[in-house]
Amino acid sequence: MAQYFEVHPINPQPRLLKQAADILASGGIAAIPTDSSYALVCQLDDKNAAEALRRIRGVDDKHHLTLLCRDLSELASYARVDNRQYRLIKSATPGPYTFILDATREVPRRLSHPSRRTVGLRVPDNKVTQELLAMFGQPLASTTLIAAGETEPMNDPAQIRARYEKLVQAVVDAGACPMQPTSVIDLTGDEPVVIRAGRGDLAALGLG
Repeated sequence: MAQYFEVHPINPQPRLLKQAADILASGGIAAIPTDSSYALVCQLDDKNAAEALRRIRGVDDKHHLTLLCRDLSELASYARVDNRQYRLIKSATPGPYTFILDATREVPRRLSHPSRRTVGLRVPDNKVTQELLAMFGQPLASTTLIAAGETEPMNDPAQIRARYEKLVQAVVDAGACPMQPTSVIDLTGDEPVVIRAGRGDLAALGLG
């Protein structure tokens, strides 16, 4: 049965986030809020947890997992970033953007693109996510929480609890999320390529 943590969206209780972080550290799966929607997350370097996360989400190993990072310094440990890429990412973070970048060796191969060796990373603008990442001490592997057969992310923590309490180990309830996907920007080529226009303002980055 999942442990249910009801936290304040602006001033989340450290004691509750520490319990959620401990569950993740022990190999658990958690449903957490972000600045775009609720997501399923697990420890980065736990193969069994990543496989369980994909089973719950109903996707195979070809499905990219995104790394949730606390800040740019953490992001730079997992992706190769040049000055041009850094300036664009800095102007957009924290925020609802996912960046496709060339992965470093710090990224487990199972989490990167099987042929291109790229990885999706983002720095979410959500207080609960930020505090949980700080408490956990490293990025989390994540995927948008979309129920099997559905196209829209789940946004009601009570419904998430009812549906997944026997499949995940923790649900962090901070109220409703915007329920709009991130904008996805591929930075691996000579010029940025918008893969998906989402909640993030592309015009603000000169990409609209």
